[in-house]
Amino acid sequence: MTEPAGCTDCLVSTEWLARHLDDPAVRVLDPSTLLLPRPDYSMYDAVPARDAFEMGHIPGAAFVDLGKELSTPDPRLRFMLPDAQTFANAMAGYGVSDDSFVIAYSTVGHWWATRLWWMLKVFGHERVAVLDGGYQKWKSENRPIETGAAAARAAGSYTPRQANKEMVATRADVLAAIGADEVCNINALRPEQHAGTGGVTYGRRGHIAGSINIPAAAQANADNTFKNMEELRDMFAQAMQKQQVIAYCGGGIAATSTALALAMLGHKRVKVYDASLTEWAADPELPMEM
Repeated sequence: MTEPAGCTDCLVSTEWLARHLDDPAVRVLDPSTLLLPRPDYSMYDAVPARDAFEMGHIPGAAFVDLGKELSTPDPRLRFMLPDAQTFANAMAGYGVSDDSFVIAYSTVGHWWATRLWWMLKVFGHERVAVLDGGYQKWKSENRPIETGAAAARAAGSYTPRQANKEMVATRADVLAAIGADEVCNINALRPEQHAGTGGVTYGRRGHIAGSINIPAAAQANADNTFKNMEELRDMFAQAMQKQQVIAYCGGGIAATSTALALAMLGHKRVKVYDASLTEWAADPELPMEM
């Protein structure tokens, strides 16, 4: 199989995937999740988008329950990275092996696909890409679709590898980065959440002190494909001048879109604050701004 230039680091097109659907080395995964704001907008309820998957998905794809199967249970924090063995067991269960080329896509916001991309990278799996445009683009092009539950597939052979801590930020890292000239903290939430004027608050309105806002939603076009490289360079010009970037959002999901965009631009030192505002906003001692 010939891979597109750079695809193991970022994106593949719907055209490329259509040509390689029958390749046994390719494994397609859908981790889509719905976030339903609570009435007071302090938090959200996370619902796996399994029903949407069964109404239509890319042939051969498997559904990933990100919150249940690929997260560490926590009474307060959502979607926290699992341990290496849990991750490896889940991947094997999806039919992924060490040499599989994983294509992640989403039926909703593209950041669910980038979250899975980032997680695979954290655990040392290099052969992974996001389907540019996701299911929306695939369906709009009248490409083949399956319905119902995912077809059974033989388990893969997946080796547990410890998480790369250089890709994961803690609240101590974020706190140390505030005011540091060499680090840029980026909030990937929507502008109204950054400003503290609307949307889910995670307990306190506003953003981490000193951080800038580059919304994940603005990183993609209307058809769910990523902006072109020139647009991304303009968008991330300030961040590209910094030695290190820490991306955050509400729960470490949308922030992974920023991580992927910066990877495409060639930035080598990007961390995602896994607990993000779900942890930060809950602690009144941690500085926030509106």
